[in-house]
Amino acid sequence: MTHRPDDALTPVFDRAGEATRRPRDRFPRTPELPETAYQIVHDEMMLDGNARMNLATFVGTWMDEHADRLYADAYDKNMIDKDEYPRTAEIERTCWRMLADLWHAPSVEGAAGTSTIGSSEACMLGGLALKRRWQHARRAAGKSTEKPNLVMSSAVQVCWEKFCNYWDVEARYVPVTDEHPVFDGHDLADYVDENTIGVVAILGVTYTGAYEPVASISQALDAIEQTTGLDIAIHVDGASGAMVAPFLRPELVWDFRLERVHSISTSGHKYGGVYPGVGWVVWREEKWLPEDLVFRVSYLGGDMPTFALNFSRPGAQVLLQFYLFLRLGFEGYATVQRGLQKVARHLSHGIGAMKPFELVSDGSDLPVFAWRMRPGYTENWNLYHLSDRLRMHGWLVPAYPLPDDMSDRTVQRIVVRAGLSLDLADDLLDDIRTEVSYLDKLQSPMPVEGTGPGFHH
Repeated sequence: MTHRPDDALTPVFDRAGEATRRPRDRFPRTPELPETAYQIVHDEMMLDGNARMNLATFVGTWMDEHADRLYADAYDKNMIDKDEYPRTAEIERTCWRMLADLWHAPSVEGAAGTSTIGSSEACMLGGLALKRRWQHARRAAGKSTEKPNLVMSSAVQVCWEKFCNYWDVEARYVPVTDEHPVFDGHDLADYVDENTIGVVAILGVTYTGAYEPVASISQALDAIEQTTGLDIAIHVDGASGAMVAPFLRPELVWDFRLERVHSISTSGHKYGGVYPGVGWVVWREEKWLPEDLVFRVSYLGGDMPTFALNFSRPGAQVLLQFYLFLRLGFEGYATVQRGLQKVARHLSHGIGAMKPFELVSDGSDLPVFAWRMRPGYTENWNLYHLSDRLRMHGWLVPAYPLPDDMSDRTVQRIVVRAGLSLDLADDLLDDIRTEVSYLDKLQSPMPVEGTGPGFHH
């Protein structure tokens, strides 16, 4: 009996495809057995490392087994097919209304919102709404709509740079400094004018995890309006903090309790707890989402209003978000976030106690913290070298420069997410101590060629 070279009877690693090299830049001519194709892809994935040990990313890497089952049940649902999947569409609406309630919208029924593929798309939509409302107001007053600008911290996530680039908006960055380590409304009058479409406030700076004081920024804009008449709105980029602050610091006023906050975005796949990718954006009132940005199309037999940059996208993550809202509730989320903060504070205390380091932040806001080398500690190694050494243990702990006026400072950062237990945290501290001890014994400087940030904001 003659068998094909890639036959189920042939041991998997001796089959064509495993035992031979396939060109990476040509479309394959012949099929493989599913077991062979699976093994090839699985082995490629294996080289990525362990996602649970990636302390660079904010994106969730763990969910419970019930969520995994729901994910498998719903992987084929297209979020945009709202006529075909009406219950998924209704669940999407339920989720953003729950967020409107969590963020103290004056009326949940009067709010507006949508899911997105992630918090970056949510920021894009929030920015588009700000720009379009500014354009409408300028045209109604008979004024030019040229040269719009958006004011934000120099520590914003790169999605805001993309927004300004893609939609022809001037980005005006307020630099972070030693005196003002976060954007707090200082000197804001120097940056805003009649062409300012809005101000972005970050609830959880990606560099350090610190919250920008939204209430202080709002007060600064109130003072500007009193002297200039400029009524400028705020978009809160709560990619991480909007799913942490309500549970750990409910007294902190940063959300729709401030009338100047027109919209808030967050990432469901960060501290919302869902696998990638889902984000959310909610407007305080429907009037802040211009109607001409909402498309109403006939699709698969139904009328469908949509405001999104993506059309077809997974519905599974929306269902997973609903699952977590039901599974945890307010008290459950508070328990989870307190646990993450406990781990973050434990790690920051341990690292801050090590002689080479001083903390830049300690996990008091987000369960995220950063540290830097003590000035003058050594010339033989730096944080990039420590990051490389930790990779040998499987840990991804990024080192990178701070933005703009503080770009001469290099920091290292840990993001604590679900799945990083206190036991694992102790293992990480032991590995850091081991590598610091190794580096401190060097008799001459480590080479600096090839070192640099491997993580970008």
